[in-house]
Amino acid sequence: MMLLGTIDRYWFAPMPAERLATLRVITGAFATLYLLLRSPHLTGYAHFPARQFAPIGVVTLLDAPLPAGLAYAVFAVTLLCGVAFVSGARYRLSGPLFALGFLWVTTYRSSWGMVFHQDNLVALHLLVLALAPAAEVWSHDARRLASRRQPPLEPAGRFGWAVRAMCWLTVVSYVLAGIAKLENAGWAWSEGEVLRTHVAYDAVRKLELGGIHSPIGAWLVRYEWPFSVLGLATLLLELGAPLALLHRRLAWVWVIGVWGFHIGVIALMAITFAYPVSGCAFASFFPVERLRELRLVRRVWPLPAPQ
Repeated sequence: MMLLGTIDRYWFAPMPAERLATLRVITGAFATLYLLLRSPHLTGYAHFPARQFAPIGVVTLLDAPLPAGLAYAVFAVTLLCGVAFVSGARYRLSGPLFALGFLWVTTYRSSWGMVFHQDNLVALHLLVLALAPAAEVWSHDARRLASRRQPPLEPAGRFGWAVRAMCWLTVVSYVLAGIAKLENAGWAWSEGEVLRTHVAYDAVRKLELGGIHSPIGAWLVRYEWPFSVLGLATLLLELGAPLALLHRRLAWVWVIGVWGFHIGVIALMAITFAYPVSGCAFASFFPVERLRELRLVRRVWPLPAPQ
């Protein structure tokens, strides 16, 4: 019983409704902008030959590609739900619809021969937020029901579990990436030669195919020692991710390290993982509700009038 009590206190630690609402806005805004900015790429598959269709994940429900018109319609509805998600409008409906729509659109894009793993964490975070009471404050729904609102909401466990879950999903995603490296290359990854070969191959492939490559990576592969450092640092950051769950200071150290890792990937391979690079992937580790105290943020997202 003591163990169950400890687990309950951890997962349902009281947290402010404002934190969950801020995470809704941050994650929802990122996902909506991502869909909008990548719309040519995300909808371009609508006219691909059916023989290239290789469904994965939730898209395995299909035996054949969607008609082009239906694919465009799903994308458009998902975008509209994204706007409602961010504003917290009819959230009990728009929350799940946007989370499922984002999952479908990105999985459908990955069902044409190349899987884009960077979308997975965004989709999981959206699903958690869709199931959580993330529109209780700082939302269209909250303003609509303001006349019936009781005194301001106190921090509660029903807001805390979703924040915890988002942190865990982030950590587990990096641990799995580290485990995948060990399964594919073993501890030799930490010696750097595997990473060096990977960077060199990426540069040569992009040069041959006319893609955007990194001149820094192409130059650096001439040297061995930097990749020994980078290979070991990568494993330490990924396998050491659970330390970020222990204390906020450790979370800061880990987040800065992982963010630097992603900047390094851009520098060496011209590959951008937008969600972590933007910082949005790590927002759940911190009291992000304080962002609304910043003057610049208040201009874009003003605080509600006191009730």
